[in-house]
Parts: sequence; C-alpha cells; structure tokens
Amino acid sequence: HVRNVSFAWQELGEIKVSARNARNHRISTLSKNSGAGPYDMLRSRTMRIMRENGWKRLAITSPNMACGKTTVATNLAFSLARQSDNRVILLDMDMRRPSMHDILSHRDRWSFHDVLEGKLHPEEQLLRFGENLIFGLNYKPANNPAELLQSEKTREILEIIEAKFQPDFILFDMPPMLVSDDNVGFMQNVDCGLLIGAAEETHVTQLDSCEKELAELTNVLGIVLNKCRYMETGDDYDYY
Repeated sequence: HVRNVSFAWQELGEIKVSARNARNHRISTLSKNSGAGPYDMLRSRTMRIMRENGWKRLAITSPNMACGKTTVATNLAFSLARQSDNRVILLDMDMRRPSMHDILSHRDRWSFHDVLEGKLHPEEQLLRFGENLIFGLNYKPANNPAELLQSEKTREILEIIEAKFQPDFILFDMPPMLVSDDNVGFMQNVDCGLLIGAAEETHVTQLDSCEKELAELTNVLGIVLNKCRYMETGDDYDYY
C-alpha cells in the first residue's frame, strides 16, 4: 500500500519554483530563512490543532479580495512540506479569480476545475513539487463555480484524491466570503477554516460577521491578520 501511494506521487508531472520567483511573489517558505518565521509559527499551530482534533482538510478564505489569502495558503503549504514526513496537497478552489498559478509562474492547458468537471483524471492535472507537495492549479475561471463547488461530484473526486495520495493535510484556497456564495455549499467538505484579514483594509465588522458565518459552516481554526506594516520592536523576534 505504501509503495502504491509513493508511485502515485512519483507519476505526477513536476513543477519547479525558482528562489527568485518565490521572492518576487512573497513566497518566503520555499526554504528556511528569516522571512519564513511567521509562517512556520502558523504551520506549527495549525499542525498541533489539526492533529489534536483529527482534522485533515483546511479551507483558507477571507472576507473580501486582496487580503493575501492565496499568498498565505501557498506559504503555509511550502512550510508544511518542508517537514519531510508531511504529505501536503494545496488545491486552488477560487474558481472565479484564480491566482495561484501566477504566484507559482506556471501555465498549462488544463485547470483543476476540469478535473472536478470530470474531463480528466486527477493524476493527469495535479503537479508535484519535490517529494511531498501537490498543487491543483486553475489557469482560467470556471463557467459555473458555485454549482461546481457545491456538487456531489466534487465531493466524490476529493475523496478519490485523498484515497489515492494519502496526504496528511489538504489545503483549499477558497474564494472570499463576501463576494459570492461559493463557500456555503463547499465547507461541508472540510474539517476547519482559516480566515485571513488585511491590516488597515479589512473592517472588524467584516471579520466578525465572516467568523460567525464560517463557524456555522465548519470549525474555525483561527484568524490571521495579514499585511501588518507596523510592529512593536521585538514583536517579530528577528524576523521580517
């Protein structure tokens, strides 16, 4: 069984991410450096809480656009995967405005929503980075994102992916909560959710209402305040 899982990972197409490209797109966890510190702390807390509760699937969302949820999701995935005993899958579920492919500077013919629509098998579209991280990227919007995310077929395909690749963690980069109803029907497929807010941009009332709605849909792992420009001396403990 272990051999079959390892083969399933190895047969995937491979994606490369250069250090220069990572820096240009604020990906600081590709390797261990000073900028990875805050994300590594988030990783450690995420792993602890999810393992204590037996959770495997984490949805990452935000109240509105431009909060940096995709950047946080990508950094968290790389940080988790730097621990070699973790198998991690990150799926782009923002079917209206996909951006993860831009962060990773990768283009292809088929998008992950084509897999959910049944046009091809997961192993024909998913990409492997290194030995223990898989990406499911979208290169263009889906035609019917809300219906697709809420469909029974999507639930079945996610179960097939989990059974085939046996990941320790599956991260879902979800759409913002206040711009569509895409999250409502999908959150039943995850164990918990992480809410990303942007300092000086996201209103407290938006975070509060989204946290309450998220709590009605799944377990709330926590709230991350992103884009903090002003820190007290020593708050980041030598980290940028």
